Amino acid sequence: MPEPVPAPSLPVTWRPSRGRIVPYVFAVVVVVGAVLMALFIAEPFMIADRIAFVAFGLAVAWVLHLLGRVRVQADDEGLTIVNVLRTHRYTWPEVIDVTLLVGDPWPRIDFSDGRTIGAMGIQGSEKARARRATAELAALIRERGEAGEE
Repeated sequence: MPEPVPAPSLPVTWRPSRGRIVPYVFAVVVVVGAVLMALFIAEPFMIADRIAFVAFGLAVAWVLHLLGRVRVQADDEGLTIVNVLRTHRYTWPEVIDVTLLVGDPWPRIDFSDGRTIGAMGIQGSEKARARRATAELAALIRERGEAGEE
């Protein structure tokens, strides 16, 4: 049986490493490519077309930014889960449990109102790092949440 992981000191933020680097690198490549295409495209394309190329590149970069900003933050008041489209904020008594099963893309966090939310800021593909982050979060939930009072 693995040794229990102690709760980290607060505040703490968990972010994916590859899941953060890759979107931002691709965002830069897409924007630079769109600007170069707008500058060097053949003559039948007018200024509106060139602006559209750059605007499309910026839109793709925005979507990649949404993917790169995912994180899970814990502080004295509670837990903030920043996923691609939504940010969720919960106090510690609302947080019940966290689970990361083998093969899951990210852990699932259970709440007292019956909801379960995926925490994309901890990527299951980063095997050991994800297990460690999930264990640290579980230790914080036991220490500060209602689940630890049973």
